[in-house]
Amino acid sequence: MRAEHEREYVEYVTGRLSRLHRMAYLLCSNRHQADDIVQATLTSLYVHWRRASAADNLDAYVHRILIRRYLDEKRRRWSRVLLGDALPDLPAPATGGVEDRDTLMAALRALPKGQRAVIVLRFLEDLSVEATAEALGCSVGNVKSQTSRGLATLRAAWVTEGTRNGS
Repeated sequence: MRAEHEREYVEYVTGRLSRLHRMAYLLCSNRHQADDIVQATLTSLYVHWRRASAADNLDAYVHRILIRRYLDEKRRRWSRVLLGDALPDLPAPATGGVEDRDTLMAALRALPKGQRAVIVLRFLEDLSVEATAEALGCSVGNVKSQTSRGLATLRAAWVTEGTRNGS
């Protein structure tokens, strides 16, 4: 890669890295897997930078790569293997509402992968319906129906959890 293209790539990645990590984590709910997904995304972006940088919407192009990497990871059989008999203890985040966050993350993990991708892009990455459709390579109608189904499932999980907790 020429020095000029490499500089553009580094500038782009530096400005978007934290958002890409956040998006990957929200999709897979695992820090280490999110790191792997982001790394694979950035490697692919680097290899195809000339074509990617010519895209009309570079962010949508990168979101599409990241979503595809996430879906590829979900398809691999080894991704379901737990390499220990217990999960490591992780400290709770310093912010309040841990129970709410845990409930939301559990409900998000329970969504089918297509609905989860749409919900993450629409509401956690704040993309429009059109930008989400472009990032996922699907129709606007598909995004709307996946959003509707995903939100209904999340609402049902929220109500169920609230009833269980006596709220």
